[in-house]
Amino acid sequence: MLAFPSTYTVGITSLGYQIVWATLAMRPDLDVRRLFTDQGDRPHRQCDLFGLSLSWELDGPVLLDLLEQQRIPIWSHQRSDEHPIVFGGGPVLTANPEPLAPFFDVVLLGDGENLLPAFIDALQAVKGQPRQERLRHLTTVPGIYVPELHAPRYDREGTLLAVEPVEATLPRTIAKQTWRGNSLSHSTVITPEAAWPDIHMVEVVRSCPELCRFCLASYLTLPFRTPSLEDGLIPAVEKGLTATKRLGLLGASVTQHPQFTDLLQWLGQDRFDDLRLSVSSVRAATVTPELASVLTRRGSKSLTIAIESGSERIRRVVNKKLSGDEIEAAARHAKQGGLKALKLYGMVGLPCEDNDDVESTAALLLHLKKGTPGLRFTLGVSTFVPKAHTPFQWQGVRPEAEKRLKLLAKRLKPKGIDLRPESYGWSVIQALLSRSDRRLAPVIAAVRGSQESLGGWKKAYRAARAGELPQAQSAGVSLPLPPSWESVVHECWDSNQVLPWEHLEGPLSRERLLEHQQEALSLGSN
Repeated sequence: MLAFPSTYTVGITSLGYQIVWATLAMRPDLDVRRLFTDQGDRPHRQCDLFGLSLSWELDGPVLLDLLEQQRIPIWSHQRSDEHPIVFGGGPVLTANPEPLAPFFDVVLLGDGENLLPAFIDALQAVKGQPRQERLRHLTTVPGIYVPELHAPRYDREGTLLAVEPVEATLPRTIAKQTWRGNSLSHSTVITPEAAWPDIHMVEVVRSCPELCRFCLASYLTLPFRTPSLEDGLIPAVEKGLTATKRLGLLGASVTQHPQFTDLLQWLGQDRFDDLRLSVSSVRAATVTPELASVLTRRGSKSLTIAIESGSERIRRVVNKKLSGDEIEAAARHAKQGGLKALKLYGMVGLPCEDNDDVESTAALLLHLKKGTPGLRFTLGVSTFVPKAHTPFQWQGVRPEAEKRLKLLAKRLKPKGIDLRPESYGWSVIQALLSRSDRRLAPVIAAVRGSQESLGGWKKAYRAARAGELPQAQSAGVSLPLPPSWESVVHECWDSNQVLPWEHLEGPLSRERLLEHQQEALSLGSN
Protein backbone atom coordinates (compact mmCIF):
# COMPACT_ATOMS: atom_id res chain seq x y z
CA MET A 1 0.00 0.00 0.00
CA LEU A 2 1.44 3.37 -1.05
CA ALA A 3 -0.26 6.28 0.72
CA PHE A 4 -0.29 10.05 0.28
CA PRO A 5 -1.31 12.36 3.15
CA SER A 6 -3.89 14.33 1.16
CA THR A 7 -6.70 13.92 -1.35
CA TYR A 8 -6.33 12.14 -4.69
CA THR A 9 -6.44 15.45 -6.57
CA VAL A 10 -3.43 16.75 -4.64
CA GLY A 11 -1.57 13.47 -4.31
CA ILE A 12 -1.68 12.46 -7.95
CA THR A 13 -0.18 15.86 -8.82
CA SER A 14 2.91 15.05 -6.74
CA LEU A 15 5.66 14.01 -9.13
CA GLY A 16 7.54 12.26 -6.33
CA TYR A 17 4.52 10.15 -5.42
CA GLN A 18 3.94 9.24 -9.07
CA ILE A 19 7.53 8.10 -9.52
CA VAL A 20 7.56 5.96 -6.38
CA TRP A 21 4.27 4.34 -7.38
CA ALA A 22 5.48 3.66 -10.93
CA THR A 23 8.81 2.26 -9.72
CA LEU A 24 7.05 -0.19 -7.42
CA ALA A 25 4.20 -1.00 -9.82
CA MET A 26 6.62 -2.04 -12.57
CA ARG A 27 8.10 -4.79 -10.42
CA PRO A 28 6.66 -8.25 -11.15
CA ASP A 29 7.15 -9.26 -7.50
CA LEU A 30 4.90 -6.51 -6.11
CA ASP A 31 1.19 -5.69 -6.27
CA VAL A 32 0.87 -2.01 -5.38
CA ARG A 33 -2.32 -0.26 -4.27
CA ARG A 34 -2.72 3.47 -3.76
CA LEU A 35 -4.32 5.21 -0.78
CA PHE A 36 -5.34 8.85 -0.35
CA THR A 37 -7.29 10.58 2.39
CA ASP A 38 -10.48 10.59 0.30
CA GLN A 39 -10.16 7.38 -1.71
CA GLY A 40 -8.00 4.40 -2.53
CA ASP A 41 -7.60 1.32 -4.67
CA ARG A 42 -9.23 -1.93 -3.58
CA PRO A 43 -7.21 -3.00 -0.48
CA HIS A 44 -5.10 -6.13 -0.27
CA ARG A 45 -6.31 -9.07 1.72
CA GLN A 46 -2.81 -9.14 3.21
CA CYS A 47 -0.63 -6.01 3.16
CA ASP A 48 3.11 -6.53 3.64
CA LEU A 49 4.31 -2.96 3.07
CA PHE A 50 2.77 0.41 3.87
CA GLY A 51 4.60 3.42 2.42
CA LEU A 52 4.18 7.18 2.73
CA SER A 53 5.98 10.14 1.14
CA LEU A 54 6.18 13.41 3.07
CA SER A 55 7.07 16.73 1.47
CA TRP A 56 5.58 19.03 4.14
CA GLU A 57 5.99 18.82 7.91
CA LEU A 58 2.33 19.54 8.67
CA ASP A 59 1.26 16.39 6.83
CA GLY A 60 2.93 14.21 9.47
CA PRO A 61 -0.12 13.59 11.68
CA VAL A 62 -2.13 12.44 8.65
CA LEU A 63 0.09 9.35 8.57
CA LEU A 64 -1.46 8.22 11.85
CA ASP A 65 -4.98 8.69 10.53
CA LEU A 66 -4.11 6.54 7.51
CA LEU A 67 -2.51 3.84 9.66
CA GLU A 68 -5.54 3.64 11.93
CA GLN A 69 -7.82 3.48 8.91
CA GLN A 70 -5.89 0.39 7.80
CA ARG A 71 -5.91 -1.04 11.35
CA ILE A 72 -2.13 -0.83 11.63
CA PRO A 73 -0.73 0.09 15.09
CA ILE A 74 0.59 3.63 14.92
CA TRP A 75 3.65 2.86 17.11
CA SER A 76 6.32 0.78 15.39
CA HIS A 77 7.19 -1.22 18.52
CA GLN A 78 3.57 -2.44 18.78
CA ARG A 79 3.65 -4.10 15.36
CA SER A 80 4.15 -7.84 15.06
CA ASP A 81 5.14 -10.20 12.26
CA GLU A 82 1.54 -10.03 11.07
CA HIS A 83 1.66 -6.29 10.42
CA PRO A 84 3.14 -4.55 7.35
CA ILE A 85 6.48 -2.81 7.50
CA VAL A 86 5.75 0.91 7.50
CA PHE A 87 8.27 2.91 5.49
CA GLY A 88 8.55 6.51 4.40
CA GLY A 89 10.63 8.93 2.38
CA GLY A 90 10.60 12.41 0.93
CA PRO A 91 12.32 15.66 1.88
CA VAL A 92 10.74 16.00 5.33
CA LEU A 93 11.88 12.56 6.45
CA THR A 94 15.27 12.88 4.81
CA ALA A 95 15.90 16.18 6.61
CA ASN A 96 14.74 15.24 10.12
CA PRO A 97 12.65 12.11 10.67
CA GLU A 98 13.04 12.10 14.46
CA PRO A 99 9.65 13.57 15.53
CA LEU A 100 7.96 10.88 13.42
CA ALA A 101 10.55 8.14 14.00
CA PRO A 102 8.47 6.12 16.53
CA PHE A 103 5.77 5.67 13.85
CA PHE A 104 8.05 4.35 11.09
CA ASP A 105 9.79 1.01 10.81
CA VAL A 106 11.99 2.24 7.99
CA VAL A 107 12.96 5.65 6.58
CA LEU A 108 14.54 5.99 3.13
CA LEU A 109 16.99 8.90 3.09
CA GLY A 110 17.48 10.73 -0.19
CA ASP A 111 16.76 10.08 -3.85
CA GLY A 112 14.71 7.00 -4.60
CA GLU A 113 15.97 6.04 -8.06
CA ASN A 114 18.48 3.52 -6.69
CA LEU A 115 17.42 3.44 -3.04
CA LEU A 116 13.86 2.24 -3.57
CA PRO A 117 14.79 -0.82 -5.68
CA ALA A 118 17.60 -1.66 -3.22
CA PHE A 119 15.10 -1.49 -0.36
CA ILE A 120 12.66 -3.88 -2.05
CA ASP A 121 15.44 -6.26 -3.11
CA ALA A 122 16.75 -6.39 0.45
CA LEU A 123 13.27 -7.13 1.81
CA GLN A 124 12.64 -9.86 -0.73
CA ALA A 125 15.92 -11.51 0.25
CA VAL A 126 14.63 -12.04 3.81
CA LYS A 127 10.96 -12.59 3.01
CA GLY A 128 9.29 -14.84 5.56
CA GLN A 129 11.82 -14.18 8.30
CA PRO A 130 10.79 -12.62 11.64
CA ARG A 131 10.16 -8.89 11.60
CA GLN A 132 13.25 -8.01 13.64
CA GLU A 133 15.50 -10.02 11.35
CA ARG A 134 14.10 -8.25 8.31
CA LEU A 135 14.65 -4.82 9.88
CA ARG A 136 18.23 -5.65 10.89
CA HIS A 137 18.97 -6.86 7.37
CA LEU A 138 17.76 -3.54 5.96
CA THR A 139 20.45 -1.65 7.90
CA THR A 140 23.02 -3.13 5.51
CA VAL A 141 21.58 -1.05 2.65
CA PRO A 142 23.10 2.46 2.35
CA GLY A 143 20.50 5.17 2.94
CA ILE A 144 18.10 3.01 4.96
CA TYR A 145 17.41 4.16 8.52
CA VAL A 146 15.63 1.87 10.99
CA PRO A 147 14.69 4.23 13.86
CA GLU A 148 14.11 1.57 16.54
CA LEU A 149 17.72 0.42 16.11
CA HIS A 150 18.96 3.89 17.05
CA ALA A 151 18.16 5.40 20.44
CA PRO A 152 18.43 9.01 21.67
CA ARG A 153 20.51 9.62 24.79
CA TYR A 154 19.86 12.61 27.08
CA ASP A 155 21.44 14.07 30.20
CA ARG A 156 19.50 14.62 33.42
CA GLU A 157 18.30 18.03 32.25
CA GLY A 158 16.86 16.54 29.08
CA THR A 159 19.55 17.84 26.73
CA LEU A 160 20.10 15.56 23.76
CA LEU A 161 23.60 14.05 23.85
CA ALA A 162 23.44 11.67 20.88
CA VAL A 163 21.29 9.35 18.79
CA GLU A 164 23.21 6.08 18.80
CA PRO A 165 22.85 2.54 17.43
CA VAL A 166 21.55 0.08 20.01
CA GLU A 167 24.30 -2.38 19.10
CA ALA A 168 27.96 -1.87 18.18
CA THR A 169 27.58 -3.80 14.92
CA LEU A 170 25.05 -1.34 13.53
CA PRO A 171 26.14 1.74 11.54
CA ARG A 172 26.60 4.85 13.67
CA THR A 173 25.48 7.20 10.89
CA ILE A 174 23.34 6.86 7.79
CA ALA A 175 24.07 8.86 4.64
CA LYS A 176 21.51 10.36 2.30
CA GLN A 177 21.60 8.73 -1.13
CA THR A 178 22.08 10.82 -4.28
CA TRP A 179 20.98 9.90 -7.79
CA ARG A 180 23.57 10.88 -10.38
CA GLY A 181 22.05 9.41 -13.53
CA ASN A 182 21.52 11.31 -16.78
CA SER A 183 17.75 11.39 -16.45
CA LEU A 184 15.46 12.88 -13.82
CA SER A 185 11.76 12.26 -13.29
CA HIS A 186 8.66 12.93 -15.34
CA SER A 187 4.95 12.17 -15.01
CA THR A 188 3.72 8.60 -15.13
CA VAL A 189 0.07 9.57 -14.59
CA ILE A 190 -1.80 12.25 -16.55
CA THR A 191 -5.38 12.83 -15.46
CA PRO A 192 -8.04 15.56 -15.57
CA GLU A 193 -8.66 14.91 -11.86
CA ALA A 194 -5.24 16.26 -10.81
CA ALA A 195 -4.89 19.67 -9.15
CA TRP A 196 -3.11 20.64 -12.37
CA PRO A 197 -5.41 18.88 -14.84
CA ASP A 198 -3.95 16.89 -17.74
CA ILE A 199 -0.41 18.14 -17.16
CA HIS A 200 2.78 16.26 -18.04
CA MET A 201 5.47 17.28 -15.54
CA VAL A 202 9.16 17.07 -16.38
CA GLU A 203 11.91 17.63 -13.81
CA VAL A 204 14.43 19.86 -15.56
CA VAL A 205 16.93 20.29 -12.71
CA ARG A 206 17.44 18.85 -9.24
CA SER A 207 18.76 21.05 -6.41
CA CYS A 208 19.88 24.64 -7.05
CA PRO A 209 23.33 26.17 -7.50
CA GLU A 210 22.43 29.40 -5.70
CA LEU A 211 22.60 27.98 -2.13
CA CYS A 212 20.32 30.43 -0.36
CA ARG A 213 21.19 29.88 3.28
CA PHE A 214 17.66 28.91 4.39
CA CYS A 215 16.80 26.66 1.46
CA LEU A 216 16.14 22.97 2.08
CA ALA A 217 15.44 22.35 -1.61
CA SER A 218 18.95 23.49 -2.42
CA TYR A 219 21.15 22.21 0.41
CA LEU A 220 19.46 18.87 1.09
CA THR A 221 19.49 17.81 -2.56
CA LEU A 222 23.04 18.81 -3.52
CA PRO A 223 24.74 18.56 -5.91
CA PHE A 224 22.94 20.52 -8.62
CA ARG A 225 22.09 18.05 -11.40
CA THR A 226 20.86 18.54 -14.95
CA PRO A 227 19.93 15.86 -17.52
CA SER A 228 21.13 16.39 -21.06
CA LEU A 229 18.75 17.91 -23.56
CA GLU A 230 18.95 15.23 -26.26
CA ASP A 231 19.08 12.12 -24.07
CA GLY A 232 17.07 13.28 -21.06
CA LEU A 233 14.71 16.21 -21.46
CA ILE A 234 13.49 15.95 -25.05
CA PRO A 235 12.58 12.23 -24.80
CA ALA A 236 10.76 12.92 -21.50
CA VAL A 237 8.78 15.78 -23.04
CA GLU A 238 7.98 13.86 -26.22
CA LYS A 239 6.67 10.91 -24.21
CA GLY A 240 4.15 13.05 -22.35
CA LEU A 241 3.01 14.99 -25.37
CA THR A 242 1.62 11.81 -26.90
CA ALA A 243 -1.05 11.98 -24.18
CA THR A 244 -1.59 15.67 -23.46
CA LYS A 245 -0.89 19.16 -24.74
CA ARG A 246 -0.08 20.62 -21.35
CA LEU A 247 3.55 20.64 -20.16
CA GLY A 248 5.04 21.73 -16.83
CA LEU A 249 8.79 22.22 -16.40
CA LEU A 250 9.75 21.71 -12.77
CA GLY A 251 12.76 22.40 -10.59
CA ALA A 252 14.05 24.83 -7.99
CA SER A 253 15.86 26.85 -10.66
CA VAL A 254 14.65 25.63 -14.04
CA THR A 255 16.18 28.39 -16.16
CA GLN A 256 19.67 27.60 -14.87
CA HIS A 257 19.80 24.38 -16.83
CA PRO A 258 22.81 24.96 -19.11
CA GLN A 259 20.72 24.08 -22.18
CA PHE A 260 17.52 25.84 -21.15
CA THR A 261 17.73 28.32 -24.04
CA ASP A 262 18.04 25.41 -26.46
CA LEU A 263 15.02 23.74 -24.82
CA LEU A 264 12.99 26.93 -25.26
CA GLN A 265 13.97 27.15 -28.91
CA TRP A 266 12.95 23.53 -29.41
CA LEU A 267 9.59 24.18 -27.75
CA GLY A 268 9.19 27.23 -29.98
CA GLN A 269 8.71 25.08 -33.08
CA ASP A 270 5.46 25.48 -35.01
CA ARG A 271 4.46 21.89 -34.23
CA PHE A 272 4.01 22.94 -30.58
CA ASP A 273 1.60 25.77 -31.35
CA ASP A 274 -1.20 24.04 -29.45
CA LEU A 275 1.01 23.31 -26.43
CA ARG A 276 0.25 24.96 -23.11
CA LEU A 277 3.51 25.47 -21.23
CA SER A 278 4.13 26.44 -17.61
CA VAL A 279 7.42 26.84 -15.74
CA SER A 280 7.95 26.69 -11.99
CA SER A 281 9.80 29.44 -10.15
CA VAL A 282 12.71 30.82 -12.16
CA ARG A 283 15.72 32.90 -11.19
CA ALA A 284 14.87 36.56 -11.80
CA ALA A 285 18.20 37.28 -13.50
CA THR A 286 17.41 34.71 -16.19
CA VAL A 287 14.08 36.26 -17.24
CA THR A 288 14.36 37.55 -20.78
CA PRO A 289 11.85 38.89 -23.30
CA GLU A 290 12.42 35.69 -25.28
CA LEU A 291 11.47 33.51 -22.31
CA ALA A 292 8.37 35.58 -21.62
CA SER A 293 7.42 35.54 -25.31
CA VAL A 294 7.67 31.76 -25.59
CA LEU A 295 5.61 31.31 -22.42
CA THR A 296 3.00 33.76 -23.71
CA ARG A 297 2.74 31.98 -27.07
CA ARG A 298 2.38 28.69 -25.22
CA GLY A 299 -0.52 29.82 -23.05
CA SER A 300 1.13 31.12 -19.88
CA LYS A 301 -0.14 34.36 -18.41
CA SER A 302 2.29 34.78 -15.52
CA LEU A 303 5.80 34.04 -14.29
CA THR A 304 7.05 33.34 -10.76
CA ILE A 305 10.33 34.56 -9.26
CA ALA A 306 11.71 34.38 -5.72
CA ILE A 307 13.20 37.60 -4.37
CA GLU A 308 13.18 36.68 -0.62
CA SER A 309 13.45 40.37 0.36
CA GLY A 310 13.34 43.83 -1.15
CA SER A 311 16.41 44.68 0.91
CA GLU A 312 19.75 44.24 -0.86
CA ARG A 313 21.39 43.74 2.54
CA ILE A 314 19.14 40.82 3.45
CA ARG A 315 19.54 39.30 0.00
CA ARG A 316 23.30 39.32 0.64
CA VAL A 317 22.75 37.70 4.06
CA VAL A 318 20.76 34.82 2.56
CA ASN A 319 23.12 34.55 -0.44
CA LYS A 320 20.43 35.57 -2.90
CA LYS A 321 22.65 36.67 -5.77
CA LEU A 322 20.12 39.13 -7.14
CA SER A 323 20.18 42.91 -7.54
CA GLY A 324 17.31 45.35 -7.55
CA ASP A 325 18.10 46.17 -11.17
CA GLU A 326 17.74 42.49 -12.13
CA ILE A 327 14.36 42.29 -10.39
CA GLU A 328 13.17 45.40 -12.24
CA ALA A 329 14.47 43.98 -15.52
CA ALA A 330 12.56 40.73 -14.90
CA ALA A 331 9.33 42.72 -14.55
CA ARG A 332 10.02 44.73 -17.71
CA HIS A 333 10.93 41.64 -19.70
CA ALA A 334 7.84 39.78 -18.50
CA LYS A 335 5.61 42.60 -19.72
CA GLN A 336 7.60 43.05 -22.93
CA GLY A 337 7.16 39.36 -23.71
CA GLY A 338 3.39 39.62 -23.33
CA LEU A 339 2.84 38.15 -19.86
CA LYS A 340 0.05 39.66 -17.78
CA ALA A 341 1.24 38.99 -14.24
CA LEU A 342 4.35 38.50 -12.13
CA LYS A 343 4.31 36.47 -8.93
CA LEU A 344 7.05 37.08 -6.39
CA TYR A 345 7.98 35.05 -3.32
CA GLY A 346 9.48 36.62 -0.23
CA MET A 347 10.09 36.01 3.46
CA VAL A 348 9.93 37.89 6.72
CA GLY A 349 11.75 37.04 9.92
CA LEU A 350 15.03 36.19 8.22
CA PRO A 351 18.17 36.39 10.37
CA CYS A 352 19.51 39.96 10.71
CA GLU A 353 16.29 41.44 9.30
CA ASP A 354 14.79 44.61 10.77
CA ASN A 355 11.67 46.65 10.02
CA ASP A 356 13.52 48.80 7.49
CA ASP A 357 14.24 45.69 5.44
CA VAL A 358 10.54 44.84 5.37
CA GLU A 359 9.74 48.41 4.35
CA SER A 360 12.23 47.90 1.50
CA THR A 361 10.21 44.90 0.31
CA ALA A 362 7.04 46.99 0.26
CA ALA A 363 8.85 49.83 -1.51
CA LEU A 364 10.21 47.46 -4.16
CA LEU A 365 6.77 46.07 -4.98
CA LEU A 366 5.27 49.54 -5.26
CA HIS A 367 8.19 50.64 -7.44
CA LEU A 368 7.70 47.63 -9.75
CA LYS A 369 3.98 48.32 -10.04
CA LYS A 370 4.63 51.95 -10.94
CA GLY A 371 7.41 51.10 -13.38
CA THR A 372 5.50 48.43 -15.30
CA PRO A 373 1.89 49.62 -15.49
CA GLY A 374 -0.57 46.98 -16.62
CA LEU A 375 1.40 44.10 -15.11
CA ARG A 376 -0.39 42.51 -12.14
CA PHE A 377 1.76 41.78 -9.09
CA THR A 378 1.29 39.14 -6.43
CA LEU A 379 3.57 38.74 -3.42
CA GLY A 380 3.50 35.43 -1.63
CA VAL A 381 5.25 35.86 1.70
CA SER A 382 6.11 33.33 4.39
CA THR A 383 7.83 33.38 7.77
CA PHE A 384 11.37 32.03 7.89
CA VAL A 385 11.40 28.48 9.28
CA PRO A 386 14.77 26.84 10.09
CA LYS A 387 15.40 23.59 8.23
CA ALA A 388 17.80 20.75 8.98
CA HIS A 389 20.99 20.49 6.90
CA THR A 390 20.95 24.19 5.98
CA PRO A 391 23.25 26.93 7.35
CA PHE A 392 20.31 28.54 9.16
CA GLN A 393 19.35 25.35 11.03
CA TRP A 394 20.75 26.95 14.20
CA GLN A 395 18.54 30.05 13.83
CA GLY A 396 15.07 30.37 15.38
CA VAL A 397 11.70 31.64 14.21
CA ARG A 398 11.53 35.34 15.04
CA PRO A 399 8.30 36.35 16.84
CA GLU A 400 8.40 39.80 15.22
CA ALA A 401 7.68 38.11 11.88
CA GLU A 402 3.96 38.15 12.71
CA LYS A 403 3.90 41.94 12.90
CA ARG A 404 5.99 42.21 9.76
CA LEU A 405 3.42 40.20 7.79
CA LYS A 406 0.82 42.73 8.94
CA LEU A 407 3.13 45.60 8.01
CA LEU A 408 3.37 44.32 4.44
CA ALA A 409 -0.40 43.98 4.27
CA LYS A 410 -0.80 47.56 5.46
CA ARG A 411 1.63 48.89 2.87
CA LEU A 412 0.63 46.82 -0.16
CA LYS A 413 -3.03 45.87 -0.12
CA PRO A 414 -4.38 49.45 -0.41
CA LYS A 415 -2.08 49.95 -3.41
CA GLY A 416 -3.48 47.05 -5.41
CA ILE A 417 -0.75 44.49 -4.73
CA ASP A 418 -2.19 41.01 -4.18
CA LEU A 419 -0.54 39.89 -0.93
CA ARG A 420 -0.76 36.20 -0.04
CA PRO A 421 0.80 35.66 3.39
CA GLU A 422 1.28 32.23 4.94
CA SER A 423 -0.01 31.84 8.49
CA TYR A 424 2.56 32.81 11.10
CA GLY A 425 0.98 30.40 13.58
CA TRP A 426 1.33 27.46 11.24
CA SER A 427 4.92 28.46 10.51
CA VAL A 428 5.58 28.04 14.24
CA ILE A 429 4.13 24.52 14.16
CA GLN A 430 6.16 23.76 11.05
CA ALA A 431 9.32 24.83 12.90
CA LEU A 432 8.34 22.72 15.90
CA LEU A 433 8.18 19.69 13.63
CA SER A 434 11.31 20.55 11.66
CA ARG A 435 13.55 21.00 14.77
CA SER A 436 12.20 18.52 17.33
CA ASP A 437 13.35 15.05 18.39
CA ARG A 438 11.37 11.93 19.32
CA ARG A 439 9.89 13.54 22.43
CA LEU A 440 7.42 15.31 20.13
CA ALA A 441 5.90 12.02 18.90
CA PRO A 442 3.26 11.81 21.70
CA VAL A 443 2.12 15.33 20.81
CA ILE A 444 1.76 14.34 17.16
CA ALA A 445 -0.22 11.28 18.22
CA ALA A 446 -2.46 13.41 20.43
CA VAL A 447 -3.39 15.91 17.70
CA ARG A 448 -4.36 13.37 15.03
CA GLY A 449 -7.83 14.11 13.83
CA SER A 450 -7.52 17.71 15.04
CA GLN A 451 -4.22 18.62 13.40
CA GLU A 452 -5.88 21.47 11.54
CA SER A 453 -6.36 23.37 14.81
CA LEU A 454 -3.56 25.52 16.23
CA GLY A 455 -5.25 25.29 19.59
CA GLY A 456 -5.14 21.49 19.38
CA TRP A 457 -1.35 21.58 19.00
CA LYS A 458 -0.88 23.92 21.93
CA LYS A 459 -3.21 21.92 24.14
CA ALA A 460 -1.42 18.67 23.30
CA TYR A 461 1.99 20.21 24.01
CA ARG A 462 0.86 21.47 27.41
CA ALA A 463 -0.62 18.07 28.23
CA ALA A 464 2.63 16.36 27.24
CA ARG A 465 4.59 18.71 29.51
CA ALA A 466 2.24 17.90 32.37
CA GLY A 467 2.65 14.15 31.83
CA GLU A 468 -1.01 13.78 30.90
CA LEU A 469 -0.60 12.04 27.55
CA PRO A 470 -0.94 8.26 27.56
CA GLN A 471 0.78 8.30 24.19
CA ALA A 472 4.07 9.10 25.95
CA GLN A 473 4.15 5.63 27.47
CA SER A 474 3.36 4.06 24.09
CA ALA A 475 6.28 5.95 22.57
CA GLY A 476 8.63 4.86 25.31
CA VAL A 477 9.30 8.52 26.14
CA SER A 478 10.49 8.89 29.74
CA LEU A 479 11.83 12.45 29.54
CA PRO A 480 9.57 15.49 29.32
CA LEU A 481 9.47 17.90 26.45
CA PRO A 482 11.39 21.17 26.75
CA PRO A 483 9.54 23.56 29.15
CA SER A 484 8.00 25.42 26.23
CA TRP A 485 8.26 25.24 22.52
CA GLU A 486 10.03 28.58 22.51
CA SER A 487 13.29 26.72 23.17
CA VAL A 488 12.63 24.54 20.13
CA VAL A 489 11.03 27.06 17.81
CA HIS A 490 12.39 30.50 18.67
CA GLU A 491 15.80 30.07 20.25
CA CYS A 492 19.00 30.33 18.25
CA TRP A 493 20.93 27.19 19.09
CA ASP A 494 24.56 27.03 20.11
CA SER A 495 26.81 25.70 17.36
CA ASN A 496 28.06 22.98 19.73
CA GLN A 497 24.57 21.69 20.48
CA VAL A 498 23.82 18.13 19.36
CA LEU A 499 21.11 18.30 16.71
CA PRO A 500 18.32 15.68 16.53
CA TRP A 501 19.46 14.75 12.99
CA GLU A 502 23.18 14.64 13.79
CA HIS A 503 23.40 10.90 13.02
CA LEU A 504 21.99 11.43 9.52
CA GLU A 505 24.54 12.64 6.99
CA GLY A 506 23.48 15.35 4.57
CA PRO A 507 25.43 16.60 1.57
CA LEU A 508 27.53 19.08 3.58
CA SER A 509 29.26 18.66 6.93
CA ARG A 510 28.35 20.55 10.11
CA GLU A 511 31.61 22.48 9.77
CA ARG A 512 30.83 23.59 6.23
CA LEU A 513 27.30 24.66 7.18
CA LEU A 514 28.66 26.66 10.11
CA GLU A 515 31.07 28.41 7.76
CA HIS A 516 28.17 29.36 5.50
CA GLN A 517 26.14 30.61 8.48
CA GLN A 518 29.03 32.70 9.81
CA GLU A 519 29.58 34.24 6.40
CA ALA A 520 25.89 35.15 6.21
CA LEU A 521 25.66 36.65 9.70
CA SER A 522 28.84 38.66 9.24
CA LEU A 523 27.28 40.27 6.16
CA GLY A 524 24.23 41.13 8.25
CA SER A 525 26.27 42.91 10.89
CA ASN A 526 28.13 45.12 8.40
